[in-house]
Amino acid sequence: MIRKLKTGGYRLYSRKINPKTLRRRNLGTFSTRAAAEKHEREVQYFKRH
Repeated sequence: MIRKLKTGGYRLYSRKINPKTLRRRNLGTFSTRAAAEKHEREVQYFKRH
């Protein structure tokens, strides 16, 4: 899940909620949406290989 920040950047959050904090995990902050989407694809690939 990618969200736009007030600062103008983008942050990648996990899809599942962290049971300990009851919030989504921050999986990285990026300056462009394209970079965040690229990293999201890398994360999904890594989870399955």
